[in-house]
Amino acid sequence: MAGVLRAKSNPVVFFDITIDNHKIGRIKMELFADVVPKTAENFRQLCTGEFKRFGKPAGFKNCIFHRVIKDFMIQGGDFIMGDGTGSTSIYGDKFEDENFELKHNSAGLLSMANSGANTNGCQFFLTTTECSWLDNKHVVFGKVIDNDSMITVRKIENIPTDKFDKPRMEVKIEECGEL
Repeated sequence: MAGVLRAKSNPVVFFDITIDNHKIGRIKMELFADVVPKTAENFRQLCTGEFKRFGKPAGFKNCIFHRVIKDFMIQGGDFIMGDGTGSTSIYGDKFEDENFELKHNSAGLLSMANSGANTNGCQFFLTTTECSWLDNKHVVFGKVIDNDSMITVRKIENIPTDKFDKPRMEVKIEECGEL
């Protein structure tokens, strides 16, 4: 991990995370624009606020992680409904699976959440373990790039959840952008 980028030209984005309004850390992620440029650009614009919805900046700022499953993943990105039912993208409601070249072979990978083939929008998840059963179903498009960031992911992974995997505390992306 340790800050080594897959490609120097790939964008790096960040989330500053709070749990119940207490700052817990930053997650820095490299976006694999060299392999999945369309998917990476969607996420990048949702991080920077460049994307406009109804004429106003829209994206991940103040969005919550609505689903957390220990030893699997943390999921967020639904800035529309906040509960996993909302979806949009910079390309319209949904966009196609760009490719499945990258695999879910470790913790710290950034992948698109979807409701089936070619239904990518704004929701994403970060893996907390290897998840090969997701290969060829979800598009991997980035990774956590340093140990401090992965510690923040682990803090989120370990918060208490209800029987529906909803965190019992508010896990929020207080700030986000491109580095």
